[in-house]
Amino acid sequence: MTEIGIVAVGGYNEMGRNMTAVIIGEDIVILDMGLRLDRVQIHEDVEIDKMHSLELIEMGAIPDDTIMKEISGTVRAIVCTHGHLDHIGAIPKLAHRYNAPIISTPYTAALIKQQIEAERKFEVCNRVIPLNAGGTYQVTEDIAVEFINVQHSIIDCVLAVVHTPAGAILYACDFKLDRTPTMGEAPDFERLKALGKGGVIAMIVESTNAGRSGKTPSEQIAKDMVRDVLLGTEESEVGMIITTFASHIPRLKAIIEAAGEMGRIPVLMGRSMERYVGAARDLGYLELPSNVEMYGQRKDVDRAFKRIIQEGKNKYLPIVTGHQGEPGSILVRVANGETPYTIEPGDRVIFSANVIPSPMTQANRYALETKLKMRGARIYDNVHVSGHAYREDHWELLRMINPEHVIPAHGDMEMHGHYIEMAEDAGYVLGDTVHLLRNGEVLYIEE
Repeated sequence: MTEIGIVAVGGYNEMGRNMTAVIIGEDIVILDMGLRLDRVQIHEDVEIDKMHSLELIEMGAIPDDTIMKEISGTVRAIVCTHGHLDHIGAIPKLAHRYNAPIISTPYTAALIKQQIEAERKFEVCNRVIPLNAGGTYQVTEDIAVEFINVQHSIIDCVLAVVHTPAGAILYACDFKLDRTPTMGEAPDFERLKALGKGGVIAMIVESTNAGRSGKTPSEQIAKDMVRDVLLGTEESEVGMIITTFASHIPRLKAIIEAAGEMGRIPVLMGRSMERYVGAARDLGYLELPSNVEMYGQRKDVDRAFKRIIQEGKNKYLPIVTGHQGEPGSILVRVANGETPYTIEPGDRVIFSANVIPSPMTQANRYALETKLKMRGARIYDNVHVSGHAYREDHWELLRMINPEHVIPAHGDMEMHGHYIEMAEDAGYVLGDTVHLLRNGEVLYIEE
């Protein structure tokens, strides 16, 4: 019988730097290769193109894949489930070590290519192969990778299934069970149910929000919240500035549509806005109204801000980076008085994003909000819904798939603990059928 091993390379001690390797006899499939964003004070506007992988491993910013030297076998494929940096951000630093193609959805593939082109330290020559949700890629004669459509806070996200001679392994990092998405299709429940009926040896699953009760609200709710905050006011002439994740294309689309209803010109600002939105537009995922403006470079952003102040804040809706208080981001520069755009008493600043739960990020965000308030800004925070499954979504997926073994990933010890408690409610036994792994550990599944 083919021996199956699960290698926890990164993302098992923390949120971020996700990387898992599945050993199938003499073959290996790598799942994700991400960054840990808070480790180097970085974010969607990050530039680590000149840094060495060893330096980044030492910082804890990318997975320590030196463990792979101890694993016998050949890496046949690198599979990425979606385009967030905590899942693809380490590809420019690590992928060249493996003579294997990178398989991902078309939007993710475009973002990976951008990352590889920006890299200055290593030459990454791996082929990038786009695979649509619902598609299957034959990795070897007896190993295939299947993509199942799912929703998350970025477009073109999938769950990956590694089909092996011993059975299927499902990799479910990251997802939400959103039946009314504002972009793309609802999750492919029919395929998930069929997969569960066919038998799944192991499910590797994110645990990020496993401790939050109930189910994750739909993106449709966030769209309504954005519209309510932007349009639901009698003070419609004040300056308004909104910030969200540059990679959250459905949210940006909702903001741009609301700006149209308000009679304001949407202005996207930030290098990452240009990257993510530009790729979505070029691939036909997003159609932008003709009046949308987009500026990535600092001088262009400041020139646009100058024009906005001259022509009147009430005519524009700047959509900017900086919701986590990242040093050098546009909203931070506005708060510090480093741009021509000045915040006046009564101006609104809307955060369509949550605070990433790490002490450094929370401190940065607190400092940002304090500076904005000192200038007289009215703060609207958490106009947002999560892209990660809550406890009852996890319960639903677990019951649907009914895997023999379940392994929480993409989270810290507390998050894994919440997931394990829920799995125990479903009849799983810690150490026997539900497994707690730490970075650098290998779990062999006896079939």
